[in-house]
Amino acid sequence: MKKFLAMLLAVVMVLSLAACTSGNPDPTQAASEPPASQPGTEESTEPSQAPSEALPAPGSNPADDIPDTMTSADSKYQVAFITDVGQLKDKSFNQGTFDGVKLYAAANGKSYKYYQPANGDAATDDDRYDAMKAAVEGGAEVIVCAGFMQEAALKKAAAEFPDVPFIFIDGYPIGLDNVAGISFQEEQSGYLAGYAVVKEGFEKLGFTGGGGGTNPACCRFGYGFVQGANDAAKELGKTVDMNYSWQYGANFQASPELQTMMNGWYSNGTEIVFACGGSMFNSVAAAAAASDGLVVGVDVDQSAQSETVVTSAMKGLSSAVQWAVAKVYDGSFSDIGGNGTSLGAKDDAVGLPTATWRLENYTVAEYEAQLADMASGKLVVDSMVTEEDFAKLTATEWSNVTLNYID
Repeated sequence: MKKFLAMLLAVVMVLSLAACTSGNPDPTQAASEPPASQPGTEESTEPSQAPSEALPAPGSNPADDIPDTMTSADSKYQVAFITDVGQLKDKSFNQGTFDGVKLYAAANGKSYKYYQPANGDAATDDDRYDAMKAAVEGGAEVIVCAGFMQEAALKKAAAEFPDVPFIFIDGYPIGLDNVAGISFQEEQSGYLAGYAVVKEGFEKLGFTGGGGGTNPACCRFGYGFVQGANDAAKELGKTVDMNYSWQYGANFQASPELQTMMNGWYSNGTEIVFACGGSMFNSVAAAAAASDGLVVGVDVDQSAQSETVVTSAMKGLSSAVQWAVAKVYDGSFSDIGGNGTSLGAKDDAVGLPTATWRLENYTVAEYEAQLADMASGKLVVDSMVTEEDFAKLTATEWSNVTLNYID
């Protein structure tokens, strides 16, 4: 269980030895086409030697010491990253995934490069494919693709380049042996956050999510958040209110419209909002700061980004990437290629940052007991797998949550 932690700690020793120098090549751009297809049924397998110690030590991120761009002596970049929509440095999903690429490359003397599909938040399947093709032509020995919107482009690129392994983060099997789908049980992390804030004493909650209500990871985070809040409220013998919305989150970006909506929520009594959507966090945190409101972060520990953050619903993006990329180089990629690997509490891949949270009534001991129950299967959080499952949220009659669903 300590193998993965050892890899992370080794990074510090090798940074000065990494085969790279700081440079500033422009990220590769691409072309145009329609939006990516939505996922169907997600298949999962138990992880083979899944990453343990998958969540980084709170307040410590060695990836920050590694430059985002480098110059390779032979102009080849071995480990490539294809970004999701939103900013590379979103301090959330994109950045957490790229951190894994940088950490593995630095620790193992590999060259690396990120590729942002053309047209930004309006990137098409062709744009994503062009970025993947550019990565292959740039010498990529493994390509890490972030986000479920990569599916259609991945099917084309992976079929065209069958000898190149692709790692599909927040992904699932797509019928090709050179694609490894890596997903997370975000509902567990969302549950822990929802349970924690209600036990802390908050009674007026909010959730704002990215992807417009079709992003599987965000849907699982939100569904878990409501379940955790409901269970905690039931234990306390109270009912809590929750605003729940996918508005202004289609592209995961901050926006004046989102901030205006958040200002309204906080002004009308909402105490804390789960900001579940990359750079959307900036709009929520700005509104919270203006109204003495509070925020739950997502994907990574976002406590350093704003004093409004009480806790964050995390998943082990960086370590999962390092674990999967390592399989390419140790010859065991076939263990995960063609399959879906779902990581959760049993793999130390979800949780809350106890060292930085601002919780006083919900204790670390309570949290650790709940996490252990999740890992053992004693505490089961319902999930969302198919698009049909997304209706569970509004179809459920919550016993202790009054849900104000805003679509």
